[in-house]
Amino acid sequence: MKPRNRKINVPSTKKKKKNQGQDDFFESAAKRRRKAALDEAIESDDSDEDVFGGGERENAEDGDEEVEETADEKRVRLATEHLERIRAIAKKIEEEEEEEGEGDDGRERKRDSLVAEILQKDQLEESGRVRRLLSSRVVEPQPEDQFQVLIKHLQPVTAVCLSEDESRGFSASKDGLIMHWDVETGKKEKYLWPSEEVLISHYAKAREKPSEKRSKHVLALAVSNDGRYLASGGLDRHVHLWDVRSREHIQAFHGHRGPVSCLTFRQGTSQLFSGSFDRTIKLWNADDRTHIDNLFGHQSEILTIDCLRKERLLTAARDRTMRLWKVPEESQLIFRAPAASLECSCFINDSEFMSGSDDGSIELWSMMRKKPTHIVKNAHPSTINQDIPLENGIKEAPQENGKGKNGLTCSAAQSWVSSVTVCRGSDLAASGAGNGTVRLWALEPESRGIHPLYNFPLDGFVNALAFAKSGRFLLAGVGQEPRLGRWGRNRTARNGVAIHPIRLKEEK
Repeated sequence: MKPRNRKINVPSTKKKKKNQGQDDFFESAAKRRRKAALDEAIESDDSDEDVFGGGERENAEDGDEEVEETADEKRVRLATEHLERIRAIAKKIEEEEEEEGEGDDGRERKRDSLVAEILQKDQLEESGRVRRLLSSRVVEPQPEDQFQVLIKHLQPVTAVCLSEDESRGFSASKDGLIMHWDVETGKKEKYLWPSEEVLISHYAKAREKPSEKRSKHVLALAVSNDGRYLASGGLDRHVHLWDVRSREHIQAFHGHRGPVSCLTFRQGTSQLFSGSFDRTIKLWNADDRTHIDNLFGHQSEILTIDCLRKERLLTAARDRTMRLWKVPEESQLIFRAPAASLECSCFINDSEFMSGSDDGSIELWSMMRKKPTHIVKNAHPSTINQDIPLENGIKEAPQENGKGKNGLTCSAAQSWVSSVTVCRGSDLAASGAGNGTVRLWALEPESRGIHPLYNFPLDGFVNALAFAKSGRFLLAGVGQEPRLGRWGRNRTARNGVAIHPIRLKEEK
């Protein structure tokens, strides 16, 4: 007889595992829904402790292991903290406008509606669909309101950028020095370049000739929104990734065949775009340390690059074109300069942008038109303080033989616009020129026009500009020479980063 199979009763865990899987699924689904809602509603602000500490960690006491907070948990925690701050503001407003006779339920509903209104306003301003009106609130600068040198460099400054919370700034110069400094105190710290062996171990290409010295000439900087990464690029054809918390070199991305001239992080992500003299744009992932994609189209050296929250990229090159790249669709829109070569460009919002040319003009563009919607010629006049209005919204200053239509003379040639920037989500812009002046501009809705506000004198070539998100101050990277060459020199200028306060009227 064949032995019968005997069943052995083992405590079953299938039901428990099944239930546990269901719980995990619904928990993760809830997290996904909550994360999507938070992404649409607000963008969390990192505190200084979060930026430098890399997130809270449990104290490893009594031999316990450290439990590191995940990225999703950190986003939820920061969003919750931000929501609590908004609720506190709404409660304060409610107490100031409290009406008698309302019950607890009525006050609670009013407070919730006020919180939703504040969050919606912040989200619309952050996305660019609603523009903050800052230009009308700018107070005329007083004689004591001048550019003050905040950080000194030995060589001309080529790049300046600000952290998301406006507390820290980063600057680089032609001698390869990268500095990290506090905006309020001016306390600075240097980024030390590692040895050649360390660079090669970080995936940098070895030098073709061992006797040659690797160039550390920096042309571009970019900092991520979460404050974790700083990217630099220059004449060595590499994109270098730095850890902001420790100021240590993390990775060297190779692949460009020419100097890396411009860098930008996509807002809210770790995606990094780099533009080069080799006419290509490369997309990298800072978290994964990987190369993702290449973009081709420009026929000459790429000079500037900018990106907002959407996967859209704005670039300007010496082929007299500015291109709007739609990265997911792998398509591009080409905008051609009317006369001169474009030197710089930046986004106003997802469908409008601003550029500066080497003939001294500033242009406003719209995604719906191939030509500029508005042009200001000779935007940085040397000796006159008045523009001459012409038809079609175009302004002109003296051009031919140093004379304009009203007979005014101009002793100096037109100064090309070397840098432009826009206070994010607002109607306030700034431009810098080679004659050492920085000018504030007010942008009209839908690119209908641009008019000057105030001039800020600054001796030297204004190679880079950075606006505080709040609009309270403006940073300028200044040098005795232009950023991309040595065809001009101003020996009286000081190499460094200058800061100018901007006074704003209280919002009504």
